[in-house]
Amino acid sequence: MRRELFDIPEGVVYLDGNSLGAPPKHVAERMQEVIRHQWGTRLIRSWSEGWWEAPQRIGDRIGRLIGAAEGQVVVGDSTSVNVFKALMGAVKGTDRTEIVCDESTFPTDGYIAQSVATLAGLKIRAAHLSSLDLTDETAVVLINHVDYRTGALNDMKALTEQAHDAGAQVVWDLCHSAGVLPIELDALGVDYAVGCTYKFLNGGPGSPAFIYVPKHKQAGFENPLSGWNGHREPFAMEPSYEPDPGIVRARVGTPDILSMLALDAALDVWDDVDLAELRQRGLALTASFREHVEKLTGLEVITPEVRGNQISVRCPDAKAVMDELIARGVIGDHRPPDVLRFGFAPLYVTDDDVIRAAEVLAEVVSGITR
Repeated sequence: MRRELFDIPEGVVYLDGNSLGAPPKHVAERMQEVIRHQWGTRLIRSWSEGWWEAPQRIGDRIGRLIGAAEGQVVVGDSTSVNVFKALMGAVKGTDRTEIVCDESTFPTDGYIAQSVATLAGLKIRAAHLSSLDLTDETAVVLINHVDYRTGALNDMKALTEQAHDAGAQVVWDLCHSAGVLPIELDALGVDYAVGCTYKFLNGGPGSPAFIYVPKHKQAGFENPLSGWNGHREPFAMEPSYEPDPGIVRARVGTPDILSMLALDAALDVWDDVDLAELRQRGLALTASFREHVEKLTGLEVITPEVRGNQISVRCPDAKAVMDELIARGVIGDHRPPDVLRFGFAPLYVTDDDVIRAAEVLAEVVSGITR
């Protein structure tokens, strides 16, 4: 655990790392250097002194955390935009007729999938992951690795194999799993993956997302947003678009350098992290919280045993309960109508945090329901 590396207010139990990670302490100082020196002194020269390559360099740092070899992850844009890129890339030129979307997906994924289906002239079908019913008409399947509402962990190996057995491709959304557990994109033959960086990766509010395109797919990947940053020779200013041969083709426009470099600084805390050990720590924290919540409150925990680093609790008056928890220094969040969500970032959540959060929850629920 590396709590001493993070800025968390004294007396606060922070259990919302699945929405916005806590800031590593050194990020503010690093950003002062970026603003005062790189921008303030070096000015436009900084583009050729590391800024231009930052999306690929930082992508490789994230790649280590998701089982991707170098040259297959690039950082930029939002998760929604990257879902669009991946899905459009997957359906380009297909003679298949449908996109299948996890029925419990995070809403933006469903919205983007519907847009892609409309633009590509395909049908979209929502399905439960236990009964995808894939056929020779299925072009691509879009799946969340960890369910944002319940915290359930979906089987990447089995579901990727199921899609491939049907001749379909698969796009994985890693927003709630990157920075939580070991992921093996290359080893499992994943077609595409996307994810955000402001949750468990602690990149900061609105930090840029990432997209994974494996090397064997890059030559055939047609980015539907052919911006100048993805051009083979971006500064040639040619009137026609010719994509870069590698992962750079997944770039679009000028990167948000300040957010990009804040993320780069935040990733320093991951340099020596053993993801297998981190996973065990996360399982221990969530198991302890489940046990204490069930014992002290009697509330229903809806998170299954196979889970990410989140515990979701069904609770009447969920908004009022969470508002009171936050007022007492225990910060989680809720999803209407009746779900409390608690995200456990193993780098900074302590065993004492777990016990205190469960005890305060019991006090709040008792007071509200009495």
